[in-house]
Amino acid sequence: MTLDTLYDEVEWEQPAEPARSRWPLWTGIGLAVLALAYVVTAVVLGDRVPRGTSVAGVAVGGQSAGAARATLTTAVDAAVAEPLVLASTAGRIEVTPGDVDLGVDVDATVDELVGFSLVPTDVWRHVTGGGAEPAVVTVDEAKLTKAVEDARSELDAEPAEGSISLAGGKVAVKQPVPGTTVDPLATVGEVRRWWPAETTIEVAARTQATKVSAEELARVRTEFADVAVSAPVTVTAGGKSFPIAPKDYAGAIVLKPDEAGTITPRADDKKLSAVVHAAAKKAKVEVEAKDAVVTFSGRTPTVRPHVAGLALDDASLRTEVWKALSGPERTATVATKATEPSFTTAVARKTLPKERISSFTTYFQAGQPRVHNIRLASRLIDGTYIPPGEKFSMNAILGQRTPEKGYVKAGIIRGGRAAENYGGGISQVSTTIFNAAFFSGMKLDAWTPHYYYISRYPEGREATISWPDLHNIFTNTTDGGVLMEIDTTSTSITVSFHGTKKWDIDATKSPRRNFVQPKKYTDDDPECLNQSPVPGFTVDVGRIFRQGGAVVKRESYTTTYRPEDDVTCTNQKPR
Repeated sequence: MTLDTLYDEVEWEQPAEPARSRWPLWTGIGLAVLALAYVVTAVVLGDRVPRGTSVAGVAVGGQSAGAARATLTTAVDAAVAEPLVLASTAGRIEVTPGDVDLGVDVDATVDELVGFSLVPTDVWRHVTGGGAEPAVVTVDEAKLTKAVEDARSELDAEPAEGSISLAGGKVAVKQPVPGTTVDPLATVGEVRRWWPAETTIEVAARTQATKVSAEELARVRTEFADVAVSAPVTVTAGGKSFPIAPKDYAGAIVLKPDEAGTITPRADDKKLSAVVHAAAKKAKVEVEAKDAVVTFSGRTPTVRPHVAGLALDDASLRTEVWKALSGPERTATVATKATEPSFTTAVARKTLPKERISSFTTYFQAGQPRVHNIRLASRLIDGTYIPPGEKFSMNAILGQRTPEKGYVKAGIIRGGRAAENYGGGISQVSTTIFNAAFFSGMKLDAWTPHYYYISRYPEGREATISWPDLHNIFTNTTDGGVLMEIDTTSTSITVSFHGTKKWDIDATKSPRRNFVQPKKYTDDDPECLNQSPVPGFTVDVGRIFRQGGAVVKRESYTTTYRPEDDVTCTNQKPR
């Protein structure tokens, strides 16, 4: 077969064209459908608030724009009708919304929730539901800011410092409270954020820290305070021991911060020493030294020697007791020392009386009841010895004058009128002692002139006395001890001071002045006593202290006597 024949007989087939793909078409159609559905959804849902949405706590989800506006308007009207309360840690104020133009732009608020949008997040929110949304709050910022500024005194607060105390032996911690300084402009922002959902809003404020932090107080409690009051401290001294309870020494512990706010516990040394010394004396670990005692037989002295005492050493006490109370070991071993009184045997002998340094005499009418009282009080005071630097108190020696002590009723002055009482008359003893003290240079501590002038006494230099509130007290400021010697006769009393003469004393007296005339009364009271009239007046007396002829000191005293009224008694009881 030839090549030509082959060509003639063989029929060649042409290859078929490949089929065209249809998937892009269907994909496009699908996307178009989805896009159409998306747009339709956006259009349909755009006029409704996403379900589950609330504005300032008001549920508006699923509502149309108009319905949401109505719902919010009602809620806002109710909120505007209530006062806005702005609160801080210090206090609170009320603001009327209308006064600061506080309200809600309802249209703007709803417009942010509805409306056609092809933004996927907006469409998704409509489909899946919304959440809590803020309102568009309107307010006159200037007015609200001024209202907050005007209320600073109520809203601002100074920091309240905390403290730690061991009062009563128990730990007490007062926690610190930071201060508050209101920020008015930022407070406006807080109102915008929370109103009208909240009608009580915490103001925006800057915090002022306290000097001492809560952490510092906690540290001091753990490291010191709890330990300090955990158990009593036992003090051992002089072979004896005694306990001191936390409630007793707690007051001597100081827990005050320094300028940096750090608390370093320390002891008030004086208070701690006083507490421990008192406990030591109670336990008879400490024994007070006893003064030498001077007694007299007539004017012959006998000196009974002083007795040394035993006391805790203060330096050892403060160191050892502090270590014990601030640590787990609760025992303090304290050193002791011997003590001597201020009035030792040597001082007593050195200051024995050497001479008479003053003497004074007053006179009275013999045979009166008051003479008995004068002699009784004189016997009790006679021989009294006053060591240098010590005080004399007449009331302390005599006590209350009673019939059981042997006193009888005699004349006194009560409320400006003559009367009677037990012990009447011993004011003459007091006045005579006062003058002896005056001329010996004693420090005159307490005395009271009579209500009106009595001629048997030197004017301006006399001292009445009464139990328990009218006193005759003086201090021995001479260089030696003073022996008081009192002698009485039927018509006189003489008080002499024997000691070591330090001064020569001159007395001065001014003329009388400021006279006040007495009044005249009749009285039918059975207890009435007749009185003779004596004018009242004022007088100055003084004393000049001399040593070696030179004036070293001057003193002056003013006495005002009230008038002794003229009293005639018309109904006296028989006597």
